Amino acid sequence: MDTTDREIQAPNSGRKHGGWVTFPFITGAMLGLGLAGTGWTANLIIYLIQQFNVNAIDAAQVYNIVNGGSSLFPIVGAIIADSFLGCFSVISLFSSISLLGTVFIALTATLNSLRPTPCNGGLGSFCKDPSWVQFLVLYAGIALASMGLGGTRFTLVTMGANQFDNPQHQGIFFNWCFFIQYAASAVGATALVYIEDNLSWGLGFGLSVAANLLALLIFLLGNRFYLHDKPQGSPFLDIVRVMVAAFRKRNFSLSPMADDYYNPITVEGAPPNKAFRFLNRASLKAEGDIKTDGSGTIAKPWRLCSVQQVEDLKTLVRILPLWSSSIFLATPIAIHSSLTVLQALNMDRHLGQHLKIPAGSILVIEIVACAIFLTLIDRFLWLTWQNLTGKSPSPLQRIGVGHVLNVLAMAVSALVESKRLKMVHHHDRDQSQLRSSMLALWLVPQLSLVGIGEAFHYPGQVSLYYHEFPASLRSTATAMIALIIGIAFYLGTAIIDFVSRVASWLPDNINNGRLDNVYWMLTVVGVLNFGYYLACSRSYKYQNVEKQVDADTNYTYG
Repeated sequence: MDTTDREIQAPNSGRKHGGWVTFPFITGAMLGLGLAGTGWTANLIIYLIQQFNVNAIDAAQVYNIVNGGSSLFPIVGAIIADSFLGCFSVISLFSSISLLGTVFIALTATLNSLRPTPCNGGLGSFCKDPSWVQFLVLYAGIALASMGLGGTRFTLVTMGANQFDNPQHQGIFFNWCFFIQYAASAVGATALVYIEDNLSWGLGFGLSVAANLLALLIFLLGNRFYLHDKPQGSPFLDIVRVMVAAFRKRNFSLSPMADDYYNPITVEGAPPNKAFRFLNRASLKAEGDIKTDGSGTIAKPWRLCSVQQVEDLKTLVRILPLWSSSIFLATPIAIHSSLTVLQALNMDRHLGQHLKIPAGSILVIEIVACAIFLTLIDRFLWLTWQNLTGKSPSPLQRIGVGHVLNVLAMAVSALVESKRLKMVHHHDRDQSQLRSSMLALWLVPQLSLVGIGEAFHYPGQVSLYYHEFPASLRSTATAMIALIIGIAFYLGTAIIDFVSRVASWLPDNINNGRLDNVYWMLTVVGVLNFGYYLACSRSYKYQNVEKQVDADTNYTYG
C-alpha cells in the first residue's frame, strides 16, 4: 500500500476545522506541559544532591540521562502517531503518563518516608543512602514524567503545523512554538525553582502537577476544532520493503522507460531519478508483481514498490549526513547545561544583599536569550537579510550560524572557567566553603551565546526536516530534533564518564579539577564538526525547501 499521502481533511473543504482557531489550545497545552516539565527537570541536580544525598557528578549524569530519555521518546511518540493512533491520541496518552510521573516526583518531596535522612553538615561520611523503595518511587516518577514529556513535545508541534495548508503560516507557527517552549522553560526555571529552593520542594513540584493537569484539559477542550490526521500504517515498513525489493531484484537491468516502473494508477507515471540507482530496482515491474484483475495494484509488496516509496527512502538517505552533523552540535550543549549548574553552585550567586539566584535557575539565561532572539530574527534580522540579498535565508544557512555561535560559546566557557579556577586557587583562602567568590553573572556571556545559537539552528532544523522529509513521516521529521538531543545527552554522559575515568579534570569538587580543559575539548570538537557540516551542506540539494524559501520571500512579515 502506498502511504505517501496521509488522509487529512483540509481546512477549506467546508469543515470548520484547523487554522488559527486551534492555536490557543495547542499552544496552551504546550505552555502547560513545558512549565510542568521544566518545574522538575531544571532543579533536578540540586534535588538529588540535597534531598537524596547523590554526589555532584553522579547527579549531573542522572540529569543528562533524564534529558536524553525525554528527548528520545518523541521518536516513539512520532512513530505511534504516524503509524497507528494519530497525533491527538498520542498527545492525550503521553500527557496523562507525564501527569502520573510528576505526581510520583511530588510525592517524594512531600512524604518524608520517601526521602533519605539529610546529610549531617554536608559531609559525605554522614550521608545515608536512599533505600530501594525510595529510589524506586523517585526513578519511576522520573521515568514516567520523562516519557510523557518526550511523547508530547514534538508531536504537538506536528499537530499544530498540520492545522495549516499555507507554508508561511506553518513557518510562523514554528517560531511561536519555540518561543512558547522557551517562555515556559524560563518561567519554570525561575519561579518554580525559586519556590523549590526557598519555600518547599513539595509546593514547587505540586505546581508542576497542576500545570500538567491544566495543559491536558486545555488540549482536550480543543478537540472539536482540530484537523485530525488519519494514519495509514507504518511508513517505516515501506522503507524496509524498498530495501528488500531492491535486493531481491539486484540482478535486474534498469530501464530508461518510465512505463517500466510502477506508479499507482492515480499518479502520473514517472521514472525514479538517477541518484542511488540501485534502489530503483524496487520499483521495476516484473512478471507477477501486479494483480491481473485490472486494478493495477501490487500483488507482491515485498518485490515491488512505487516510485514514490523509492524516492522517499532516497530523501532520508540524502539528509542523513546533515542530521548526523547536528549530533555533535547538540552534544556540547548537553554537557554544558549540566556542568554550568555545577559551576553556579560553586560561585557567588547573590544579587545585592538579599537576593540569591538558585543554581538551577542559571540556565534561564540561555532560555531568555533564545526567546528574545527568536523574536528579533523573525521580525528584524530576516527582513534585513531579505532586503540585502533579495531572498530569505535557507534552513542550512540558519543552522550554519548556530554552529559558529556554539563554538564561540564553548570557547568563552573555557575562558570564564579558567578565571574562576584562578580565583579559587590564588585569591580564595576559605576552601571549606567549596565555592569561589567569583560572581555567577560571569556565566551570562556563555549561556547567552548558547541560547542565541539555538535560536538559529533549532528552528532551521525543524523547517529543514519538516519540508524535506516524506509527507508520511511528518511527525517523525519534527521529532528528529528530539532524537538528536537525546543522543547528545547520552553521548555527553558517556564523554563525562570517560573524562572522569582517564583524567582528573572532573572530580566531585570541581574546584579541584580542570573543567576549563573540558570546554576547550568541546571547542575543538565543535570546530571539526562545523567543517563536516560545511561539507555535507555543500553537497546537499533541496527537494522542497526552495519552494518554502520562495514563498517566504514573497511574504510580508507583519
